Amino acid sequence: MNAREPATFSAAVPPAASTSRSARLRHMLVSNELEFLMEAHNGLSARIAREAGFKAIWGSGLSISAQFGVRDNNEASWTQVVDNLEFMADASDLPILLDGDTGYGNFNNVRRLVRKLEQRGIAGVCIEDKQFPKTNSFIKGEAQPLADMDEFCGKIKAGKDSQLDENFSIVARVEALIAGWGMDEALKRAEAYRLAGADAILIHSKLSKPDEILTFAREWAGRGPLVIVPTKYYSTPTDVFRKAGISVVIWANHLVRASASAMQAVAKTIHETQTLVDVEDRIASVNEIFRLQDADEYSEAENRYLSASRTAGSAIVLAASRGSGLDAFTEDKPKVMLPVAGKPLLRWLVDAFKKQSVNDITVVGGYRADAIDTAGVKLVRNERYGQTNELASLACAIDTLKNDTVISYGDLLFRSYILRDLVESEADFSVVVDSSPESESSSTRDFAWCSSGDDRGLFGNKVLLARIASEPAANGETPHGRWIGLMNVRGAGREKLAKKLAQLQTRADFDTLDMPALLNALIADGEQVEVQYVRGHWRGVNDLEDFRRAGDFAQGVVVQGVATPGVATQSKSEGKA
Repeated sequence: MNAREPATFSAAVPPAASTSRSARLRHMLVSNELEFLMEAHNGLSARIAREAGFKAIWGSGLSISAQFGVRDNNEASWTQVVDNLEFMADASDLPILLDGDTGYGNFNNVRRLVRKLEQRGIAGVCIEDKQFPKTNSFIKGEAQPLADMDEFCGKIKAGKDSQLDENFSIVARVEALIAGWGMDEALKRAEAYRLAGADAILIHSKLSKPDEILTFAREWAGRGPLVIVPTKYYSTPTDVFRKAGISVVIWANHLVRASASAMQAVAKTIHETQTLVDVEDRIASVNEIFRLQDADEYSEAENRYLSASRTAGSAIVLAASRGSGLDAFTEDKPKVMLPVAGKPLLRWLVDAFKKQSVNDITVVGGYRADAIDTAGVKLVRNERYGQTNELASLACAIDTLKNDTVISYGDLLFRSYILRDLVESEADFSVVVDSSPESESSSTRDFAWCSSGDDRGLFGNKVLLARIASEPAANGETPHGRWIGLMNVRGAGREKLAKKLAQLQTRADFDTLDMPALLNALIADGEQVEVQYVRGHWRGVNDLEDFRRAGDFAQGVVVQGVATPGVATQSKSEGKA
């Protein structure tokens, strides 16, 4: 392609979505249809423009300088503008036409600008025939001097000679009408810029009616693509532009103006009322901001790239019960909010999880769920907690089973090493079993039978769970310990658990089923559930005596003379999770 001549592009066939951004912008310039560019000034507004359906973006100099909080007088350097464009390009796959002011200097600055824009994936630049540093055209435009026409043609030629991408577009903006130099001068300059290699002409006017623009378009007679910015003559019907043969309409600054007015109104209201109540319903939710930031993609990437490093994990806490025998203390709160050594049971549990980088914590509430402290956790509700058991609560949170996940009862206190060892297990399923005598720990009665007992002489051997039952075996077979209420699910185990839970939900007695029923069902299917033996160092809160002892356990620092790392909370005292 001769850099002195505008590139050609087939106007009949729209480019595919996979086509380069520069090719898509070029097609819009030469298209037989009227096309539209929407102003954007940062990554967020670029994404909003894309979601609204626009095919390309106008990187407005006014808007970009405004979001920096400076004047539209080249007070923001061109390198700052280009850095900002990179965020816009990353946030949206749309072509961006930069409002490049005067090119930020002479022909040499334009050459470097074009190269840098191509490196950042920007589709084109529009430069105006005024002198550097520029002032916005609507601020005393008639008093602003224009650039020498021949010098400006040199800028266009320099830019075209510098581009490596044949579809990169340089749009020449004619300011003669704004400056009061008349129609003949505007047409003369436009033709000179076209011959210098400009891919399109942007003709600008400050009048509130489109008369100048329509006259120019008629005299221009389709010699090349024509771009307009109807900021001042905004009431003109769009069909008028279409009939006049305009190629592209730029909506030049409306997103930044909309955001400014919205921020002014919200800031004023909050300042005057000293509350958020009057504004919360009329602004975007925090979750909507997360969505626009593409937070879900990051979560998916975490699942792909961080699973092996175990730098993050999830937890589901079953905490729907009031607490059997604890009615005197739970009239206004669920059991998980009972205070132990100065803070609620649930807070001991949350702190223990976070100490092990288990930060995505979902709590299933039921009784007085409104009284659960949700700081650092997500709350889901089992609305039928009074008629259902633990598996119904787990089913309420099954959609959160996307990462390696610890499933825990809500009233369990334990030393931090127990959770640390559990989350480091490589097994699809693993559980914690206490092999110490019952009198030393808790009233919990989930008896566990395993492939072998807790023989410290065989340390390192894999032990598998055989079954769990709430009563000792009728044949007198001695259990190997008690399941304390902690289970870890990782890798392929997540899908297996979800599938088994869905199968159990088809049973008529599903509402009565507890967590041991799920573990036993997995084992019956041939799944291996590895056992992590402990000897004490935990406590369930199942009754008043457990509640009394929980405080002593949590304050083990006083008794043992060492810090109590994490404690967390469980039990299944009444069978209602």
